[in-house]
Order: sequence, then structure tokens, then C-alpha cells
Amino acid sequence: MRIFENTEFNLVGSRSRGYLISGILLLLSIGAIVTRGLELGIDFRGGMEFVVESDQLLEATEVRTTLTTVLESAPEVKTYSDVGAGGQDALLIRAASEGETSEVQATIVGAIASQFPDANPRVIKTDVVGPRFAEDLKRGSLYAVLGSLLVIFLYVMLRFEWRFGLGAVAALFHDVLITLGIFSLLQGFMPFSMQIDQAIIAAFLTIVGYSLNDTVVIFDRIREYTNLFKTEPYQIVVNRSVNTTLSRTFVTSGTTLLVVATLFTFGGEVLRGFSFALIIGIIIGTYSSIFVATPVVVELHHRSTSGGTPGRR
Repeated sequence: MRIFENTEFNLVGSRSRGYLISGILLLLSIGAIVTRGLELGIDFRGGMEFVVESDQLLEATEVRTTLTTVLESAPEVKTYSDVGAGGQDALLIRAASEGETSEVQATIVGAIASQFPDANPRVIKTDVVGPRFAEDLKRGSLYAVLGSLLVIFLYVMLRFEWRFGLGAVAALFHDVLITLGIFSLLQGFMPFSMQIDQAIIAAFLTIVGYSLNDTVVIFDRIREYTNLFKTEPYQIVVNRSVNTTLSRTFVTSGTTLLVVATLFTFGGEVLRGFSFALIIGIIIGTYSSIFVATPVVVELHHRSTSGGTPGRR
């Protein structure tokens, strides 16, 4: 299936509109992160983890609502398959409450028993994530994202040239920051957890890889057409390159979105935040490949030519 075949959209010439849209989204994202902050999971702030088994099948959303009223903050509640107990379903409850583990455990069991009299809840496993470990994990996650951006810049620079490397990194930084901003803006309003935990960090790294793949396809076409149409202005060559990759870009993004949307709908509470991050990342990543990465390359090329006017290559 091919769509957007033989198009002649002036995408590069309309890059100022892309700058405006990206600028607004980035300002909103930075403002949200600064004013509202991010809801960190216990992986990054420390807390307690309990596996609760019961005689009655309990809904994670109902248990979360019940525990929010008795704990200091809304806990993370997910369905948990207890293989050791013959595959019986249990609940994984992660709370950032301070105090003795036994006291928090008693509070959780008491609240569930009070709300669901036939449940007979019992804790079968307990873990504690200390503040020091959480800080180390937070630092490691930051280094992982920044390190991936550095490696990507070096890879793209060696495969193409430094202008392409800067364009790719600018687009990836743009994608991650806007996705974080959306999580900050929507926390507390969505019917599922928007906490930043290890699964969301994995989603961000997945977004980086997906967006990079889309960007490299466009860069490959630009390099190919630059060698084929040496006498034409660089901006025209780049615009033709982007148009010829539109079909591949939208078919790939559309089919990937379909799969991730299915995961979001039917994957359960455990995968809801992860798949939501991927949905946002795929949309933003597809946009940035066309309206961020490519325009950065064009702007840097223009700056390297005399007088800053569109040059030839």
C-alpha cells in the first residue's frame, strides 16, 4: 500500500510553522515540568512494594481508589501473577509512604478488608526500595538517555556528517522533552498511572530508537538525491527527498500506532503508561523527523554558505 505518492508539498519551505509549533510545545512542556513536576514512581523516590493475595478477584483501579484515602499518596496498583502460588492472580501494590513497613502493610490489608469483606487479603511478599538506591537509579536513567543521545550523534555524524548528527539529536531531545511535558500536564487527570518508572524510561529509549530510524531513512534519501541532483538548490533537493519518503513514513507510523493502541486498550493496567508514552512518542517522533531534524540540517547548510542564502551542494 502506498499513500502520498508523487507528492510535491513544500515541507522544507514551511519549516517556520514547524518551528512555531515545536516552540509552543516545548515551552508548555518546560513550564509544566517546572511548575507541576513529574510524578516519580518508587523506583526513583523510594518506597515499599507488597504482593497481596486474596480469595476474591479484585480490580486494581478500585483498590487504588480505596488505598489513596488511607495512604499519603496514590499508590501504584497492578495485577500480579503469582507463579509460586499456582498462577493465582494477586495485586502488586507499590506505595511511597514513609514509616515502618509493618505499619504500612497493616494499613493496606485493613483498608482492603474493610472495603472488600470477602477478600481475606494477605501479604505474601514485601520489598523495600531505599532512597539511596532510588537516587542511583534516577542518575543511571538520566545517564542512559543522555548517553544514547551522544552515541546517536556520533553514529549519524560518522554515517553522514556533523550537520545530520545535530539535526538527529535536536529531534530526539525535542521528542523526549515534549513526551515528559505531556506526562507532567496530564498527571492527575488520566484514569491510569502517569508515574515515571523504569518502564517509562524503557519507553523513552524505545521512542529514541523509533524516531532515529525514521530520521535516518530521510537522511539517506537526502544524501542519495544530493549526489543525483548536484546542480539544484539544496533546499529543493531536501524537500524532494522528504516528499519521496512520506509514503514509507506514514505507513510505518500508522501500522506501529495501530499495534501500540491495541496494547494500550487491551494490555491491562500494567502496560497502560508504557503504551501511552509510545503513542505520544510515535506521533511526536514522526513529526520531528520532518519538521525538526530535516530543517536543522537545512539551516546549518545555509549558514555554511556565503551570505546565508540557499546554497548548492
